[in-house]
Amino acid sequence: MYRLIAPVFALLLSASLLLMGNGLQNTLLPVRASVETFSSLAIGVLGSAYFFGFAIGCVIGPLLVRRVGHIRTFTAMATIASCAALAHVIFLEPVVWWMLRIVTGICFAVLFMIIESWLNERATNENRGTLFSIYTIINLTVVTIGQMMLTLDDPASFMLFSLASVLVSLSAVPVALSRSIEPAPIKSVSIHIGKLLRLSPVGALGCFTVGLTNGAFQSLGPVFSQGDGVDTKTVAIFMSTAVIAGAIGQWPLGQLSDKMDRRRVILAICLGAAVAGVGLSMLDGSTPTLLLTAAFGYGLFAYCLYAISVAHANDFANPSDYVEVACGLLLIYAVGAVIGPIVASICMHYFGPGGLFAFTAVMHVAMGIFTIYRLQCRGTAPVDEHIAFSDALLVSHTISPIDPMQSPEADSQQ
Repeated sequence: MYRLIAPVFALLLSASLLLMGNGLQNTLLPVRASVETFSSLAIGVLGSAYFFGFAIGCVIGPLLVRRVGHIRTFTAMATIASCAALAHVIFLEPVVWWMLRIVTGICFAVLFMIIESWLNERATNENRGTLFSIYTIINLTVVTIGQMMLTLDDPASFMLFSLASVLVSLSAVPVALSRSIEPAPIKSVSIHIGKLLRLSPVGALGCFTVGLTNGAFQSLGPVFSQGDGVDTKTVAIFMSTAVIAGAIGQWPLGQLSDKMDRRRVILAICLGAAVAGVGLSMLDGSTPTLLLTAAFGYGLFAYCLYAISVAHANDFANPSDYVEVACGLLLIYAVGAVIGPIVASICMHYFGPGGLFAFTAVMHVAMGIFTIYRLQCRGTAPVDEHIAFSDALLVSHTISPIDPMQSPEADSQQ
């Protein structure tokens, strides 16, 4: 294990600091926005703006790396993201916050792209799965730690914003001081959404549903869980419970999907997430045990849908197309994550905090109905031809740089 981790320790340390700071920001900002009496719609746009910037970052990231290299790009993006974290508390205006979240989304997409492309190049065919499994575990662990940092101080103070800024700034140090050789320039991947929809309608719409629902949950879940007051402990535990549940559910549900038609697992996940959503929509902060139980149920199902949808799409793709498929699904997810928080915030405005999970429940039910329809239209992909879920999990957690201008002819020549 030491020989595996030692060459990439600096990268993993940078990723840990970066994800911790991002986890804190993503939970802190909706809570602080609520304190500043931002409307539900304004908070929803806040979440959408981040994912909009994230999609842009997937496009421009390779261009920046080719221009100045991995280390300089990483340092620049970390510096900008760190400044954006501090700027939120200086300019307490919704429109300014929206612009800052777009910038932050761009920065984090590029930062994650650099880390993951670097890890991918340092890995071998023999240890790539293990290395990215470690990366995934670190991802989920430090995001949870970052969310729990919300309890360290009053969200109305400056301290938590400065802490998020410090963590993001420090993430540049291990990369800047690393003696590892920089990887080759990042290559962009072309995407063809129409082809992807024909290849796997359930896989594509599954990722879109995840964007709609989990984008809304990540953006507005802190507002829902804080209720009428600002109980940061409840908010942190609520959000962390869902993330931990998602980590727990990945492998058993993924392994189950390897042994049967994945669409049936997707259907079960949608129904489970819908039931949890209905339960959450009817609860409030006066029943914390039920609230956390329902949050665990939601995370257990909703956070597993993306990787299984990617695996299902890849069951019908050629191995050489796995990265292209994952790239297209990432873009579809991002589009959903831009739309979801805005629609969910409107639901919260008209139906109260429970409107968030009424929205997610309706989306999961709709996805379930579409899955049932597709089960009638298309036969099962042979189980012996399934891509292993572990391989799909590896691809689905890797940010693929997008080249929207590349033609199919150019792609075929690579």
